[in-house]
Amino acid sequence: MTARRSIMLGALAAPVLLRPAAAQPAAAPAPTQAPGFHRFRVGSFTATTIWDGFATRQNPGTGWVVNADTAAVDGALRDAMLSTTSLANPYIVTFLETPAGLTMFDAGTGGQLVPTSGGMMQNMAAAGLDPARVTRILVSHFHGDHITGLTTAQNAVVFPNAQVFVPEAEMAFWGDTANEGRAPQAQRGTFANVARRFGPYGQRVERFAAGAEIMPGVRAVAAYGHTPGHTAFHVSDGNAQLFVTADSASRPELFLRNPGWASVFDIDGAAAAATRRSLFGRIASERALMTAYHFPFPAVGRIAPMGEGFRFFPADWSSAL
Repeated sequence: MTARRSIMLGALAAPVLLRPAAAQPAAAPAPTQAPGFHRFRVGSFTATTIWDGFATRQNPGTGWVVNADTAAVDGALRDAMLSTTSLANPYIVTFLETPAGLTMFDAGTGGQLVPTSGGMMQNMAAAGLDPARVTRILVSHFHGDHITGLTTAQNAVVFPNAQVFVPEAEMAFWGDTANEGRAPQAQRGTFANVARRFGPYGQRVERFAAGAEIMPGVRAVAAYGHTPGHTAFHVSDGNAQLFVTADSASRPELFLRNPGWASVFDIDGAAAAATRRSLFGRIASERALMTAYHFPFPAVGRIAPMGEGFRFFPADWSSAL
């Protein structure tokens, strides 16, 4: 920055030596994180997790876990060296590059839910992922943090060349407003949001059945309970496997370690708990890689049985691309 100079002139004054004034310190730039993406291999496929931000949940023992003693929840948080009064719930979107093109699993928040969300597009750019290259969007379920990013705040399409694949059971529920009375009060806005976000894609929205092979190497896995049609995805290439588990378990320190705990967001807590035990039991027994939408970034790793639940082991960064 050019230093300001201060000159005092008097009538008929003798010449004086001008000295630069002390430079003013530059304003410190706003602190930012490094671009949030993590790239890794699944056989010959390339997968990338993208950070889309987070929301903060206050008082997890009473405001998040609904069927456990508050002291037990607080104890689990303390064991994981986490706060018992507030906890970040991350948003992590998984992308997959295969010979069939660029696929994404869920669409993020679009920065339209909370001020701390909406980093996906910036981080996609940093990772070299152009929204125009996305050919498929595989949606796990219809909660707002998974579908709002399909369109802008003005409801314009964000992914112009993408076909959107949705679980048949999920659309059957949220696509019919007659089901509003069966949904929790806090989630009834999902019905209108489904019509709003999928509408601009028109005929490019396609339903798939449980267990269907949606594209070569990617198969749907029924994971009901969190929502009526909640779906995980099994990716395989040769002997390599990746499970994209979506919201089958939220923060691992709570719901993976204690699969019987129900989240305030689970529509059917008992079914969600059964899904956690069966899906993560399979992942653990097959020693497969997994990603999860609400795990700490980069949300990639493996799991193993531990007590009544499971322990998450983040992937070794040395294996990243």
